[in-house]
Amino acid sequence: MELNEQCLDSQTTVPEGLLVNFVYTALQAKSVSVAGTFNDWSEDAFILTKDSIGNWRGALHLKPGRYQYRYNVDGKWVNDPSARNTAPNKFGTRNTVLVVR
Repeated sequence: MELNEQCLDSQTTVPEGLLVNFVYTALQAKSVSVAGTFNDWSEDAFILTKDSIGNWRGALHLKPGRYQYRYNVDGKWVNDPSARNTAPNKFGTRNTVLVVR
């Protein structure tokens, strides 16, 4: 997952916040989505797109705050391997933590 400042031109209207790029590498995966506190943990709200080398990508505008999320890879919950921070969840596993400033 990468954080990038948004680039705007005079014709573009976007929500307030930063553009957050999510990238997950899963060469053999059939589907990858991201669910978290920013989309009420909806598995279908943010589906990533696979590029030609097996990276699944997507971007969201998120306002400053602290969010928890996980990837859903072919129906299996997976944490972001590049993330440094996690928090326990009610299922006895951990969620990835993202802080947007």
